[in-house]
Amino acid sequence: MKSRILNALLIITSLLGYLEWSGDSHSFLFQAEVEVFKKLFTDPLSVLHPFTILPLLGQILLLITIFQKVPSKRMTYWGIGCLGLLLGFMFFIGLLSQHFKIMLSTIPFFIIAFLVVKNFK
Repeated sequence: MKSRILNALLIITSLLGYLEWSGDSHSFLFQAEVEVFKKLFTDPLSVLHPFTILPLLGQILLLITIFQKVPSKRMTYWGIGCLGLLLGFMFFIGLLSQHFKIMLSTIPFFIIAFLVVKNFK
């Protein structure tokens, strides 16, 4: 039960990532993901990018583990890895550009990911 809750928290915290670009343009990842889903059915080639496909795959893997009787350790780690690529990149960008909102928005995901790894050990 604890693994399922932690995996659900991983999905939720991954959606809280904050992006800011070109002046006053900004978005949370859940808002950007809605746009990706809209374009996925109307213009699928426009969303084919590793930074859209891999995090989506990670969320799907974590969602599957929530409904498993015993959440798969391997699927959970792959989900963390796929989501961690984007969120790690966002953390790095926030650190380099000194946008602390971006950097701070990724920290909950990494805390929960650490707790998941600790829980599986």
